[in-house]
Amino acid sequence: MTSASDSVKAFVRPDSYLTLHYRIELVSGPAAGSIFANTFDGRPATLQMGAGQWAPGMEQVLLDLEEGSRHTFELPAAQAYGDRNPDLLQRVSRTMLTEHTDPETPLVPGDMVEFSAPNGGRYSGVLKELGETSALFDFNHPLAGADLRIEVSILGVL
Repeated sequence: MTSASDSVKAFVRPDSYLTLHYRIELVSGPAAGSIFANTFDGRPATLQMGAGQWAPGMEQVLLDLEEGSRHTFELPAAQAYGDRNPDLLQRVSRTMLTEHTDPETPLVPGDMVEFSAPNGGRYSGVLKELGETSALFDFNHPLAGADLRIEVSILGVL
């Protein structure tokens, strides 16, 4: 006969499917101190390890964590979403912009616009400035260049 205390403990593996709560706080950069995401005050999230939902360095700190445990990690930008790449600040023609946006909705700096790549893929950029003939977009990940504090509560591991 087995009891609850004899149950097998589940640990996060590279191919695990997780149910978890998490909070991601920016600890450096212009938005330092702000919360990027927080599921603790709502429904838990799911995460398929190795599927690219989180940066590899963020997944790495989850490996071997035990189901039912809670942890906080500090990650430098290079281990999270990398440093900001100035080459990812690019100008887009107003013609291309009108092909990818609703002409009835005015764009303002800070808006996220999704573009189609020639290979059928999709990518997003944040509008930085809007000119007469072109617009400047930042195609860096929103968390690029930021050191992060990540708090996780591992609710379930499959």
